[in-house]
Amino acid sequence: MCYRAATHADSRRHAQGMAFVQRYPRLASPRLLTHNRLSSTRDSGHQRMRSGKLITRLDRYMFRQLLVALIAVTGGLTALVWLIQSLRFVELVVNHGLSLAVFVELTGLLIPSFFAIILPITTFVVVQFVYQRLSGDREITVMRAAGLSPFELARPALAVATLAVICGYALTLWLVPVSLTSFRQFQWEIRNRMAAFLLQEGVFTQVSDDLTVYVRSRDTDGTLRGILIDDGRNKTAHATILAESGRLVEGSDGPRVLLVNGSRQEIDHQSGRLNVLTFEQNELNLNDSKGTSNERLRDISEMSLGELLHPNVTNPSDVPKWIAEAHKRLALPLTALSHALIALLAVLSGTFRRHGSFIRPLSAIAAMVLLLAFGLAIDNLAARNNGMLPLVWLHAVAPGLVCAWLLFGPQLLSSRRRSFATT
Repeated sequence: MCYRAATHADSRRHAQGMAFVQRYPRLASPRLLTHNRLSSTRDSGHQRMRSGKLITRLDRYMFRQLLVALIAVTGGLTALVWLIQSLRFVELVVNHGLSLAVFVELTGLLIPSFFAIILPITTFVVVQFVYQRLSGDREITVMRAAGLSPFELARPALAVATLAVICGYALTLWLVPVSLTSFRQFQWEIRNRMAAFLLQEGVFTQVSDDLTVYVRSRDTDGTLRGILIDDGRNKTAHATILAESGRLVEGSDGPRVLLVNGSRQEIDHQSGRLNVLTFEQNELNLNDSKGTSNERLRDISEMSLGELLHPNVTNPSDVPKWIAEAHKRLALPLTALSHALIALLAVLSGTFRRHGSFIRPLSAIAAMVLLLAFGLAIDNLAARNNGMLPLVWLHAVAPGLVCAWLLFGPQLLSSRRRSFATT
């Protein structure tokens, strides 16, 4: 029975080696099959793998699979998140009459911010999936039998993760602040400047939260007919304005409407009387800023790294939040490398099992969920107290260092012991 089991295992390894040769006819040689069958040639075969073209071609093969999967998964998830988040801006189309092209242009400016958040997560997913599939197809087993070390197996994934880190820094330090600035500026102009010029016939257009305009018809020359305006921007003097005609004009402080032959109705809150004022011509400001300011306040997400590290704010209590945001931008891309190492540890560590194992992949997924939850908590703590900023970097770097030591540490120690023994 023992002889039969050994013969069956040896024939299975031989079949795996033959499959590897058929898949990579230019990479393997008859000596590789002998290496798979005879353990006595392991050292010489391992040296041959290091010096020949096998490593380069295998790296390209695995790197190509990882990169294509990363682009596809990241693009798909980003599109899904964009579709869900863009529903929040449908009211701009419904209430302000924006075209589909303007809507896509506006919401498309949010894609870089989604990409920066999703990229570290998809790096873990892709590395876990691709290496798990290679392990299920016994390709990882054949590569190990051919003499590849864990570091050599992990090298394509580390290269893809490094590329994800570089892309992450380009996004968080440059592209995301620029795109969010353009998005918020575009949104502000739509709400405060452009919306008034998009009035539709027979539709109550909500120019802002406290200003609604109705136009019965519009002439070919741009003249508005049958105008009704509900102006609640002044809480103490809520007014309803009626006019026979009017025309939209651009003022220095935003859009204005020139009303002709109308009336303005207000209720005196002290006496409760209705005050009616008729006019032949009146000009009304449609800017949501109520004419007091023409400047848009910038959000913290629009600030550059230099502005965050040297905050210039009127409220000193906001300084820790700005500093924490700067450190978060610097640490976030490094999580892609840590997540890739978590996935590699789950796939490349432990003993080989014929029918696979779900314990290590599920443990890696659980670890990822915990890391994401801890990351949210640490970001909130660091924004309140900058003394917690080391936790931001510890959360980004420590998991990767631990996984790298568990995965590559034994090989490094054994090589050092061999070098000491030879000396």
